[in-house]
Amino acid sequence: MTLLDEKRSAPPPRPAPPARTATALRDLGLGIRFAAGGGREGWTRTLLTAVGVGLGVTLLLLASSVPHMREARAEREQARGETPVSAARDVASDSSVLGLSATTEYRGRTVVGRLVRAEGPDPVRAPGVARFPAAGEMVVSPALRELLDSPDGELLRERLPYEVIGTVGDPGLRSPNDLLYYAGDDSLTVARGAERITGYGKEIPGEPLQPVLIVLLVMVCVVLLVPVGIFIATAVRFGGDRRDRRLAALRLVGADIRSTRRIAAGEALFGSVLGLLAGAGFFLVARRFAGAVEVWDFSSFPADLVPAPWLAALVVVAVPLTAVLVTLGAMRSVVIEPLGVVRRGRERGRRLWWRLPVPLLGLGVLGLTGRVAETEPVEPYPIALGAVLVLVGLALLLPWLVEACVNRLRGGPVSWQLATRRLQLSSGAASRAVSGVTVAVAGAIALQMLFAAMNADFERATGQDPSRAQFAASSDDVTGAAATEAIAEFRATPGVEKVIGSVEAYASKPGVFAADDVPPTTELTVGTCDTLRELARIGACEDGDTFVVHPADRETADWVDRTARKGKAVEIGEGMGREPFRWTLPADSPTVPGRRDPMGEEHWGIMATTGAIDAGELPGARIVAQIRVDESVPDIAEHVRNTAARIDPAMQFFALNSVERDRQYASIRTGLQVGATVVLLLIAASMLVSQLEQLRERRRLLSVLVAFGTRRATLGWSVLWQTAVPVVLGLATAVVGGLGLGATLAWMIEKQVADWWLFWPMAGAGGALIALVTLASLPPLWRMMRPDGLRTE
Repeated sequence: MTLLDEKRSAPPPRPAPPARTATALRDLGLGIRFAAGGGREGWTRTLLTAVGVGLGVTLLLLASSVPHMREARAEREQARGETPVSAARDVASDSSVLGLSATTEYRGRTVVGRLVRAEGPDPVRAPGVARFPAAGEMVVSPALRELLDSPDGELLRERLPYEVIGTVGDPGLRSPNDLLYYAGDDSLTVARGAERITGYGKEIPGEPLQPVLIVLLVMVCVVLLVPVGIFIATAVRFGGDRRDRRLAALRLVGADIRSTRRIAAGEALFGSVLGLLAGAGFFLVARRFAGAVEVWDFSSFPADLVPAPWLAALVVVAVPLTAVLVTLGAMRSVVIEPLGVVRRGRERGRRLWWRLPVPLLGLGVLGLTGRVAETEPVEPYPIALGAVLVLVGLALLLPWLVEACVNRLRGGPVSWQLATRRLQLSSGAASRAVSGVTVAVAGAIALQMLFAAMNADFERATGQDPSRAQFAASSDDVTGAAATEAIAEFRATPGVEKVIGSVEAYASKPGVFAADDVPPTTELTVGTCDTLRELARIGACEDGDTFVVHPADRETADWVDRTARKGKAVEIGEGMGREPFRWTLPADSPTVPGRRDPMGEEHWGIMATTGAIDAGELPGARIVAQIRVDESVPDIAEHVRNTAARIDPAMQFFALNSVERDRQYASIRTGLQVGATVVLLLIAASMLVSQLEQLRERRRLLSVLVAFGTRRATLGWSVLWQTAVPVVLGLATAVVGGLGLGATLAWMIEKQVADWWLFWPMAGAGGALIALVTLASLPPLWRMMRPDGLRTE
């Protein structure tokens, strides 16, 4: 073969191009390498992204733990529920226990108490109780023990004069901050009102939520979780400008546009995975200290915070996927060329045509869902979808609004011009930083409007009059001379201005009646003239007088007259286990109309002053005291409660309120307060991280301005204005969007908007949060203005 033949031979085949999947994986891997090994700048950006994503993941994991936490609390509450003896077997046994409620309040917190007495040698014990308390002893929860040992528990120690012999374990507590005690009392009897108990572990059926409460609960979940998703989406875009410049350098050495997008996705993927790990770490740390943290009187055992497996798996999948999709979406608005980066649409501005329909679509979904009927089941998913679209749509509208407004700003002081020019050049980062606050404030405004609209349905008027008396107490075990002494003790309590104290019993017409015939019976009330005037419209009154009191209802008044026959005898205490007391109603007793007492109850029947009948002779009587106090006296409520506990540890004692709130409604409201507090903390932390990232991006520029003589105060004000402008626009967007969403929700539950001006506290809270974050970012700003910021690598 000649040399010419060799030259004419076929060239060797070219190697096959790598598969598209292999190329994509290679580019993703290259992006991960840049994020992991990009020097100090690369690691700083990656760590900021990881911290931002980690904070969001932490809250998502906490939210996914709510179902398990509620189940665990319900199980422990059912475990300590008392199992009473059935009527067929209501006899004492070796293991039976007599129990009586002694629950009280202390400085706004409920102290659950039970008086117990063993009826045999082997009494049943409540969960978490290792030793049954004897008379004069008590077993307390750890939180109650800590309170009793502290100076703040001085008045409560006076109320619970028992020797502490043990601590209730975790199985007997709903939460670590439970105030609970079991005290021994040998005076308990069934006749006194004690209940015979044979065990613990009573199933407590749950109450079904009303349809309007389901709407409220769905909105609470949406409002608390949507800002978290927005923060995660914002965190993965930290350091976007530096990343784009690095990708332009890769274009210069031969990478195509698709490769640069995949490399950017790899960087975001690595940061989000680190964020997942950081979030898991933050969650484990927060979980460990969960028992020591109390928010709105709510706390949880660390063991209760266990994420639901499917929700945790959803977080693990959704967070990296969101990071990649957000990065690819952001890259579509950027043209990365070998010689630089060009942002599309700078001249035309951000497009409104696809942003505005999103919140309008959300309102449309809510409108199509229709009115919520009280008797029909509610489908929560359309409501959640509509609310999410509205809130996300507000976050999408904010960048367009900020850009449209700042482009029209001109002139002003140097600091103002620096801030507005920076926003005109790149307003995206500033808009993203406040988008979470915008969504959170808008959601809070909508929820407040919803609460206000349905407030009247779940807060009913009790008819009680706190201006006449602030507290009421009653006891079936304080009778006879002890009753009059108890009223005197209440009157002697410092800070007590007036006591409407009476002894009440039932009086019936004497005689023999058929088995199916009810003997005429009415109430007998014994008290001073001042007390009786509070219960009936009595004019002249002297000690020894008696009265027949008629209610407004004519039929009931006739029944009273059949019992209270003037000049005839009545029997008091019939059927109370002892000989009834017979007493003759004086013939000259005047008839007067009844009156509602401070508790809102109308009184009628026979009323007698203390000189007309001896209250100590009345079988089956009970004491009732309604107490007016000087509310300026410190801890006056606790002093009055201590007096009640000295008289009878099991005395029923409660504060009078003109309005009573539904329990489920109050529970949802408390959950909102707890969740909103946690979300606000997350917002503050995430905004601080975002602010530090923006300052780090501008470090060299700040150093150059200082080197050329710009005052540090001018730069500080410029940073403040640069934050304030998007904040004002974001809060304005939140107010408009929140009012629109709240009005739509009120329409859905067929209610009127109660107050159009309740957005002021929410807007003020959002503004204060921004101000705090800006102030916290000033110390790093001073450090970044040093001349060494000009140094580069």
